[in-house]
Amino acid sequence: MTAQLIPDVPAPVRARRAKRRYDAAFIYDAPGPRGRRRILLGSIVSVVLFALIIGLGLWQFAAHGQLDPARWAPFTEWAIWQYLLVGLLGTLEAAAIVAVLGAALGVLLALGRVSHVRWVRFVCGLYIEIARTVPVLLVIYLMLFGLPQIGINLPTLWKLVVPLTIANAAVFAEIIRAGILSLPRGQREAALSLGMRPVQAMTYVVLPQAFRNVTPSLVTQFVSLLKDTSLGYIVAFTELLYRGQVLASYLHLLIPTYVAVTVIYLIVNGSLSAFASRLQRGSRRRSSPQPILPTLPAVAAVEHEGDLPRTNSTDPTKADHA
Repeated sequence: MTAQLIPDVPAPVRARRAKRRYDAAFIYDAPGPRGRRRILLGSIVSVVLFALIIGLGLWQFAAHGQLDPARWAPFTEWAIWQYLLVGLLGTLEAAAIVAVLGAALGVLLALGRVSHVRWVRFVCGLYIEIARTVPVLLVIYLMLFGLPQIGINLPTLWKLVVPLTIANAAVFAEIIRAGILSLPRGQREAALSLGMRPVQAMTYVVLPQAFRNVTPSLVTQFVSLLKDTSLGYIVAFTELLYRGQVLASYLHLLIPTYVAVTVIYLIVNGSLSAFASRLQRGSRRRSSPQPILPTLPAVAAVEHEGDLPRTNSTDPTKADHA
């Protein structure tokens, strides 16, 4: 006689309560109740202090007549904003050129950093360390005063683009190298096993995935690059801050002019930062979740022979049924 080992209806599985997940749990431990209270208290104190600073600044502006409507009346005219937007176009132009050149040079430097040739790794690493250490302002002064002494006088745009490209190429290289190293080694090995050459494996398999992983970081670096173009006022390049300086000198309205320039920077950089955050959320959403193993049905315990119902041993039909 046998007992029924697997029931027709699976045993009910207890529903597990979903645990709260923290996006940066791998960087630091999730705060407990006391830590969350301290964070909330610190946030409230910071907001109150920030509001007090803003209120004190507005009170000082009002005391010195900076909030007089007559001082802000010129910024209700389209000609003033059109003058500043021309500077914004110059800023975007310089930032776009630096982004393209810096990204191209950064790819080459990143490939050199992960190369198997020792002297190539050394040269690329030396360039990156020097470019990240030397101030951009010093390189701009070198382009402005040093190169004309030896007969090299670049156009005004390139006096700003070249120093920014030298500095940002090193940052782009480190970001791209991090994206390459974040991929499993099996990606390149699988491409090589299919008959691809190492250059083809890097071009068609590794680099596209690395760029997709570090796209939010690249956009964030472009925001920083956009702010660095404000150094163009040193070489008299027509960018947003330079136009703001000229407008402030012409209107004799220093604070209102720079407030308008700040608002433009906030709108542009805030939009790019929001775009980077959206890309980062999209990349996390596209990441495949951990596979969930199917739950096996519960197996009933084998009944003891003494617990089985008694049957008539002389009736083979009933015995087989039991």
